[in-house]
Amino acid sequence: MITLAGVPAVAAGTVRRQFPSRFLWGASTSGHQTEGNNVASDFWHMEHCAKSMFAEASGDAADSFNRWPHDLDLAKSLHLNSYRFSLEWARIEPEEGKFSDAMLEHYRSIVEGCKARGLAAVVTFNHFSCPRWFAARGGWSNPAAPDLFARYCAKAAQAIAAHIDYAVTMNEPNLPSILAWANMPGQLYEAHAAMLAECARSLGVADFSAGFLLPRAQFAPMIPVMGAAHRKARAAIKSVRPDLPVGLSLAVTDDQGVGTNSKLNAKRAEAYQPWFEFGAQDDFVGVQNYDRMLIDANGPVAPPAATPRNFMGTEIYPASLQGAVRYVHTATGKPVLVTEHGLGTDDDALRRGFITDSLAGLHQAIVEGVPVLGYMHWSLIDNFEWYFGFQPKFGLATVDRLTQKRTLKPSSAVLARIARSNRV
Repeated sequence: MITLAGVPAVAAGTVRRQFPSRFLWGASTSGHQTEGNNVASDFWHMEHCAKSMFAEASGDAADSFNRWPHDLDLAKSLHLNSYRFSLEWARIEPEEGKFSDAMLEHYRSIVEGCKARGLAAVVTFNHFSCPRWFAARGGWSNPAAPDLFARYCAKAAQAIAAHIDYAVTMNEPNLPSILAWANMPGQLYEAHAAMLAECARSLGVADFSAGFLLPRAQFAPMIPVMGAAHRKARAAIKSVRPDLPVGLSLAVTDDQGVGTNSKLNAKRAEAYQPWFEFGAQDDFVGVQNYDRMLIDANGPVAPPAATPRNFMGTEIYPASLQGAVRYVHTATGKPVLVTEHGLGTDDDALRRGFITDSLAGLHQAIVEGVPVLGYMHWSLIDNFEWYFGFQPKFGLATVDRLTQKRTLKPSSAVLARIARSNRV
């Protein structure tokens, strides 16, 4: 068995680690990354503008808009008992104030499809992409954004809330702060700004605000607006179904201090604390973890040279999941739902070991008292990975770009075996 740094793999003859009863085992997807042809969205507009910085356009993506029944069958075949997907605001409200009954019915059908297959539906109301008209009004920098978002969430909840199991208002709204600590090259921010300026020019508006490659100065004013949007969205969803658990999903690195005067607490204060406060009345916290960050007195420190790396060149460190959920629960006192966790790599053998080692660590966190509701692997299928296009591979299944055929990878059998037995 492949063993990675951090948590030992489970060897033959060792005691198996049993997870709690009714633990959610699932896989995650998002609309824009899998559905295809999300033509009224801000990301579609950025992908096709004259100064686009995207490696390629999303196009048909994985055609999950049409193939969602097959994707649910795929999840069920892996003995999963839950499925996380997102609604596309741009499909439901393609023009401001104009809602599509057909699209609401489409997403209601997916929820019903989950129920028919015994899959708990974990539904994200906003997974980065927004309507083009919303971006053209300033996106999350617009003071009206909280009311606009809450109105959409209320409309969507009226259509689907009756049979979903968990609602996530926003996906990784703190990601720009995480990236700021990752020392992203300045040229990326410059290219992104030029692209947004071109998008605004093409639409004849003063400001087109979209995406998540946003420098601190640009993102800081958006944080309270997005916090207000989350709170109003939660209230809107709860007004439809008060008993429905609602929360935020946050990007969380396993931050570890190195040496004296580490900037660890400064990173946590910027990247997480505001969102913990915005979610103080939430029912759970969604944790999305992919790596760790070593932080000394000067900021991030390069990981050990000998460790294996993912497609981004960052360290593969399975123990980061355990550290992330432990920190979030300690900081908030709330139950944790792992809404994303995975590995971007072409080497599926690395993914097999990564799943086992990471889940061994997650089990240890549960033993230590962290209330973990479930684990959603990112992702069910290979998909469109935003600015990087289709090159990064996170899926449990490959997708043929011409035929859209899904083919399960060997790593999927590892997760299926764990889900079926509820132990690792």
